[in-house]
Amino acid sequence: MLDGMDVRPELGDFLRSRRARLRPADVGLADYGGRRRVPGLRREELAQLAGVSAGYYTRLEQGNSPNASDSVLDAIARVLRLDADERAHLYALARPAAPAARRRARPERVRPALRLMLDSFADTPALIMGRAADVLAWNRMGHALLAGHLDADAPDRPGRRPNVARLLFLDEHTRELYARWRDKARDTVADLRQAAARHPDDRELAELVGELAMKSRDFAALWSAHPVHTCAHHVRDLDHPLVGRLTLHNETLSLPGDDRQRLAVFYAEPGSSSAAGLSLLAGLVNGRPG
Repeated sequence: MLDGMDVRPELGDFLRSRRARLRPADVGLADYGGRRRVPGLRREELAQLAGVSAGYYTRLEQGNSPNASDSVLDAIARVLRLDADERAHLYALARPAAPAARRRARPERVRPALRLMLDSFADTPALIMGRAADVLAWNRMGHALLAGHLDADAPDRPGRRPNVARLLFLDEHTRELYARWRDKARDTVADLRQAAARHPDDRELAELVGELAMKSRDFAALWSAHPVHTCAHHVRDLDHPLVGRLTLHNETLSLPGDDRQRLAVFYAEPGSSSAAGLSLLAGLVNGRPG
């Protein structure tokens, strides 16, 4: 399902995507040639290697075994060669929280102290994102770096806030900003995948995924590929319309006690041309020579 928020179909989609990337030879099984009906491992092959019955594994993939034990999930993760992020995702999908009615949450707010912190990063681009990647606040440099074509006060309007994923897939200015757009897009979808598994009752997140799946073929294709990895730190190449190519470190930090809000900060290597570019941008933003 493209909306991706019904946890049981999500579990099957995830397991099938991971079976499809393995071949019998990858896990020590003989491959006698011939055409296989499905790419990758068959259900029966995975079940055999994990030490469970084919029927039980089939029910798990269909979402009909809600009480899978740690040992079963660990065995499946081992056979599928899941990394730490994928393993955590498997557990989140196999053991979702008790379902709750999808209610529209109250508008997210940023604590005044966090706004002061953002503004204190005078020459460093920074922003705070909400649970569904809405931009809740940015400093002047964050706005100038990532979305100078939008109103600077856009994050202050609940219901019409910029959203990182929506901008990336539906806004041409943002698409052109990232020199390696597909890498950024894959990371963004991976982040949404994990958020959807952790919070299947989040209405705003469900609506965002559904909107992007309908409006962007790129998003729909990446969503169906089911990427899962943590996106806490990266090096991004940006083609900025005012200061040109920038190679920046991007660190994303969770803010404890602030309802799943995250702080994203961008900075350059000292003495680099990118540091000079950021300095020039700071000069343009703050009205002083770069």
